[in-house]
Amino acid sequence: MEKIWFITGCSKGFGRALVEQLLETTNSFVVATARKPETLHDLEKSYASRILVLPLDVMKNDQIQKAVDAAIQRFKRIDVLVNNAGYGLVGAFEECAMEDIRHVFDTNVFGLMAMTQAVLPHMRHQKSGHIINLSSVAGLVSMAGASIYNSTKFAVEGLSEGIALEVAPFGIKTTIIEPGPFRTDFAGDSIKISPLNLEYADSPANAIREYMTQTNRNQAGDPIKAARIMIQLTHMDHPPLRLPLGNIALERIALKFDAQAREFAKYETLARSADYTSSPESS
Repeated sequence: MEKIWFITGCSKGFGRALVEQLLETTNSFVVATARKPETLHDLEKSYASRILVLPLDVMKNDQIQKAVDAAIQRFKRIDVLVNNAGYGLVGAFEECAMEDIRHVFDTNVFGLMAMTQAVLPHMRHQKSGHIINLSSVAGLVSMAGASIYNSTKFAVEGLSEGIALEVAPFGIKTTIIEPGPFRTDFAGDSIKISPLNLEYADSPANAIREYMTQTNRNQAGDPIKAARIMIQLTHMDHPPLRLPLGNIALERIALKFDAQAREFAKYETLARSADYTSSPESS
């Protein structure tokens, strides 16, 4: 049986690449959603029998439910949910306005939560499904100047890890994708840059602004290869809970884990000293 995919954020980047690869290289059916569905009309025209294009802003719960209902009405089931919609916020924590912080959390975290809650009842009923959440290397390794974006992706990591334990008894799989820099528009149109506070002009937090400009459209990661890997994951009996994508992601995560292990070892005695030396009942 061919799978029914439901993907958010399909107008560009990973979402667009994944929809294209599914339609071009598989016989799967795709529910492709975007805030601007007109960006997908070319695919809708070429693959009318296998694609359902729907408007969806993950910050709008009514649109989420309407999209899920339409998907079920058209294809009767949802086998794979890809939570891809999201964007970045650059700037030192102090530079980021609370309005912008709330907005990026509403999209990257609460939108993902609402989308997943809307689809899970159908997957539970089916006793099968696969949730693929797009996190980032930034969900495991923080970077100066991206503390807010980091915190949204750290939230996705913790949420996904917990969900994986909760839904496994229903036959539902969960995978967290952790890309490094990929040649999408993430460093361009998909990122909001906070106004510079001159106090941070010479700080590591400001360096990320130049980094984004230099790397935009020059990243090492290939979105088409990433899409093909995600498709491959859905055919595995036991897919990984986490999958970093790209050499940069693997290297940054390995360095973080190595430094963390060394720090744990250095302070192990101090950490263990926090427990009672004997149980409270016997003292």
